Amino acid sequence: MTIDVGDLLGWFDVAERALPWRADGVTPWQILVSEFMLQQTPVSRVLPIWSDWVARWPTPSATAAATPAEVLRAWGKLGYPRRAKRLHECATVIAREFADVVPDDVETLEQLPGIGSYTARAVACFAYRQPVPVVDTNVRRVVARAVHGRADAAAPSTKRDHADVAALLPDAARAARFSAALMELGATVCTARAPRCAVCPLTSCRWRAAGHPPGTEPRRPAQRYAGTDRQVRGRLLDVLRDNALPVTKAELDVAWPVDAAQCERALASLLDDGLVERLGDDRYALPGQDRNDSTASR
Repeated sequence: MTIDVGDLLGWFDVAERALPWRADGVTPWQILVSEFMLQQTPVSRVLPIWSDWVARWPTPSATAAATPAEVLRAWGKLGYPRRAKRLHECATVIAREFADVVPDDVETLEQLPGIGSYTARAVACFAYRQPVPVVDTNVRRVVARAVHGRADAAAPSTKRDHADVAALLPDAARAARFSAALMELGATVCTARAPRCAVCPLTSCRWRAAGHPPGTEPRRPAQRYAGTDRQVRGRLLDVLRDNALPVTKAELDVAWPVDAAQCERALASLLDDGLVERLGDDRYALPGQDRNDSTASR
């Protein structure tokens, strides 16, 4: 059983979302930025941040020339701010070692800061049109249903998942668009909780043919955010992003007065991650922030 390439691409020709990183003229660097931002983050939140980012820093060297504080401010509330730090490090390496050109092969991409197996393949595929398998959660779910007849994908396995998708790829000329279409189908039609099978172009889907048997994989509980250390870290970073100058510990404590121990723990983790610096006068700042006259938050 396979996926009909013509059916999927015909659907994508009509249903493709007009995402700006898919537009003509977008550079491999700008596609790489989108992939960093889209990790564990909805498209709707990424759209305005990505547009501002690539307008301000259209190249790796432009990003590398920014301070870490500027980068963290521009990242805003996308979450997981270590991604911003790693993106800045990645830009620095590309500018310095690759003459400002994003590498086009998976193995080299995987050696860059912040780039793992998925991101390397996504950049090779979507920026350089290489016929490599690109597997995210949406793709795994579509393959599980359409090809294997299961409601849910099994536990991730890089080797197996890549082999499954590689076996589906058409000729090299259409492989990148096929990969984008497969991902789009999982994101907008073959969704986890409420799949819209009535409008799915995959008429040969084994799961649908079997009558939509329920999944056997245990449901993972939704990730909690409220009250977690992640939320406290975000509150502390908000204080630092919103202040023109370094702040005192007392100013940070106000961000999370409900639990002093948790506030201390979150601050310590930000210091360990290099997202916050403690100054000699016992004030705190974003890394690389001007100590006397800072950049205003954006």
